[in-house]
Amino acid sequence: MSKNAYLIKEAISLLKQLIALPSFSKEENDTADLLCRFFHERGVVYERIGNNVWAYNKNKDDSKPCILLNSHHDTVKPNSGYTKDPFSPLVAEGKLYGLGSNDAGGCLVSLIAAFLYYYEQEDLRYNLCLLASAEEEISGKNGVEEAIKHIGPIDFAIVGEPTQLQMAIAEKGLMVLDCEAVGISGHAAREEGENAIYKALEAIDWFRTFQFPKVSAYLGPVKMSVTVVNGGTQHNVVPASCTFVVDVRTTDVYSNQEVLDIIKQHVSVNVNPRSTRLNPSTIELDHPIVQSGVRLGAKTFGSPTMSDQALLPVPSVKVGPGDSARSHSADEYIFLTEIEQGVSFYNDLLKNVVKKEKKG
Repeated sequence: MSKNAYLIKEAISLLKQLIALPSFSKEENDTADLLCRFFHERGVVYERIGNNVWAYNKNKDDSKPCILLNSHHDTVKPNSGYTKDPFSPLVAEGKLYGLGSNDAGGCLVSLIAAFLYYYEQEDLRYNLCLLASAEEEISGKNGVEEAIKHIGPIDFAIVGEPTQLQMAIAEKGLMVLDCEAVGISGHAAREEGENAIYKALEAIDWFRTFQFPKVSAYLGPVKMSVTVVNGGTQHNVVPASCTFVVDVRTTDVYSNQEVLDIIKQHVSVNVNPRSTRLNPSTIELDHPIVQSGVRLGAKTFGSPTMSDQALLPVPSVKVGPGDSARSHSADEYIFLTEIEQGVSFYNDLLKNVVKKEKKG
């Protein structure tokens, strides 16, 4: 059996074990324990903070730059449409069923296989750091954001998410804004007060119609959607307050803070972001890892869905086996052939970057 075939077999076995252990966000202790045992049994030195587990290649050289290989081992909770046991790995008609099989277990075990392929190799141009992170599904603060504080410097990252092995080189960010229009209370029967709802409507209309000057080549325009409105207490009282929530999907041509500053310049209501930490991300088309993927036939695109890319302080490309359309769906599955293809793709993607060219 070739080394690649052996690692594919190991990856599928590991994924079955991961599926069998519930690992909802903030409750990933059992799968983190499993990953630690997996590395220990293979002689791989690992570290752990909370439920984040990471390891470096055996011949790590601190003078070299580092590539982060990241995917997550937490899952959402199974939805009510499941007809199969979400925690019972089942292989049928070439598919491996189970919660987290597609999002993002297939990516994680494929990245681990690629990491192990290069683990003992010498004279690599880059160090490799494999990080299995927690809390990705809720963008939690104890996931990759915490792990990155303890990992050494990294130069760029490959984020494993199901993309059918196409490369997302840009990804939308997110801000949720809590807004309040403030008026003056009064009796509705008289010319009293200042109606906060009317003030809110003016701001809401701005959110509906404003177009940001810069448009992303991969992600299009910044998108703002008012999703919740609350105002008034009873029919005969002019409301002094009206609150509303705005969902803002930012793109790689603006930071979240830049978008927030523009919003505050244009509306006359109080605007308070719940967070500005989930930023859009991008990586240059001519970056070596992107060009490596292009040479392998992968297409580039901009992703509307968010991942741990939003919390990484370095350029990253999102790519992996599986299909995003299956994520969070009932009876989630991944094709076994997709895992085979994923392992080979990651191996080749890295080979074009980390292996030193032989001089003729």
